[in-house]
Amino acid sequence: MSVVTRFAPSPTGRLHMGHAFSALRAHDFARERGGRFLLRIEDIDGTRSRPEHVATIIDDLRWLGLKWDGEVVCQSARLDRYAAALEHLREMGLLYRCYCTRAEIAEALSAPHDAVAVYPGTCRHAPVRDAPHCWRLDMAAAVARCGDLSWSDHGQTVANAALAQGDVVLARKDAPASYHLAVTVDDAAQGVTDVVRGRDLFEASHVHRVLQALLELPVPRWWHHDLLTGEDGARLAKRHGAPTLAAMREAGVDGGEVAARLRAGVV
Repeated sequence: MSVVTRFAPSPTGRLHMGHAFSALRAHDFARERGGRFLLRIEDIDGTRSRPEHVATIIDDLRWLGLKWDGEVVCQSARLDRYAAALEHLREMGLLYRCYCTRAEIAEALSAPHDAVAVYPGTCRHAPVRDAPHCWRLDMAAAVARCGDLSWSDHGQTVANAALAQGDVVLARKDAPASYHLAVTVDDAAQGVTDVVRGRDLFEASHVHRVLQALLELPVPRWWHHDLLTGEDGARLAKRHGAPTLAAMREAGVDGGEVAARLRAGVV
């Protein structure tokens, strides 16, 4: 089977060195194995995604010397796929409406009697009403239906632990699909065989494995890589004052040299 990887940024801002590192890892993984590297724009967040950021992402990746196979795919053009997957899960009786506001969820999570870090299922058995709502996956019911699952990270078997992620949102009040649903459907549709992405998304893979089982989708291999960090050891972010790729490009920095440094592990 030919290797297929992808880089899937969200156009909600400009790319930084952490994005470049992840894109290079996915690109090189495929090229070293004679495979294909895809570019997907995850732009279903209508309140934050900007067309100008899409153009900048493409310019940044070209500046780094990366080339992708086929056309750039945008999630905003694939909403029917997510709607179909959502409806299938609803028909299975695995989704419920959640009417909670962010403030209400934050209050529930901060309750002193139970230091949970996931949604506590407040609306799991709430009566249906005509009010704004998101759709959550009843994770306990989903896991019971799937049985024991596992997946591969760096060639090592990982026992699935989706229950610890709680009842995740699959369709938001302001978006037709959540990250979890869209990325799972898209990776399968695009034939992605190997998911190369940052270790910050390791826990999300437990959820994606459950969705793959429920939707009867192929299961890729995962390769979660370490994140770039600042001098304080924390994940490299805007607070470190690092310039964006666009700023570096516009300042005349050589993108090929930046790519070479990142491949050598030098920020």
